[in-house]
Amino acid sequence: MFKGSIPALITPFKEDGTIDAERFQKFVNWQINQGSHGLVPVGTTGESPTLSHDEHHHVIELCVEAAEGRVPVIAGTGSNNTAEAIQLTQYAEKAGVSGALVVTPYYNKPSQEGLFQHFQAIHDASNLPIIIYNIPGRSVVDMTPETMARLFELPRIVGVKDATGDLDRCASQRAIVGEGFIQLSGEDATAVGFNAMGGVGCISVTANVAPRLCADMQNACTAGDFKTALAIHDKLLTMHRVMFMEPSPAPAKYAASLLGICTDTVRLPILPASDNARALIASAVNRLGLSPAEL
Repeated sequence: MFKGSIPALITPFKEDGTIDAERFQKFVNWQINQGSHGLVPVGTTGESPTLSHDEHHHVIELCVEAAEGRVPVIAGTGSNNTAEAIQLTQYAEKAGVSGALVVTPYYNKPSQEGLFQHFQAIHDASNLPIIIYNIPGRSVVDMTPETMARLFELPRIVGVKDATGDLDRCASQRAIVGEGFIQLSGEDATAVGFNAMGGVGCISVTANVAPRLCADMQNACTAGDFKTALAIHDKLLTMHRVMFMEPSPAPAKYAASLLGICTDTVRLPILPASDNARALIASAVNRLGLSPAEL
């Protein structure tokens, strides 16, 4: 259902900080033409924490409209407020998305039972397939494979975006939850290794600016050609690293601005990339030979 290279889309802003709807839809079309296998709007990389509810809804609608059913759209609908996560998920379902990406509740630090009941409530309130987003580095709570196995017994909990950076976790989840559980990497730098351990794709930041290479790498993994996948991964490694040298998505947006995708405008508390970061990001873009996007 969900596999391959799935960019966690940046949300283009105009210089005044408002959403650039036209640029965003052109960006979505470009991503699909470049071979991306799915799209994630309004995730963390899309600056969802600083979008109003109306803006959040609007970006989802724009993405679904531009995608025209060509690839799955998996909307970020998570919150540390269960009622809010339900509302966002229900709206995304009405907008026509293919699935929901729901982050573990951040800041609250719920127990494993609290996590289970949070996701169960969201599951019961909509008909969308749900991907658990486990990112303990941001949410300060880590869902165990055992809790995932319980959730997988629910018919519409279908997989996980694993951003632990721990390849052993992928193997453990496969062993406990089962092969049918969709595992997507949430960390570009370990995406090939993650696939070798049982993953089927990556929800990627780097794919915002290098979608063709990321898609080719995932296609090689799917075909079992890990030699080719590793060769592409080697090319992308510097880009993976600069994407997180400063708080995301500032580096991704600056790289995108070099390719004519959008401005590098971000919303506080995230700051634009520093001069030092800009030099390294520009070097990584040039090293890959990335051409301006034909939006």
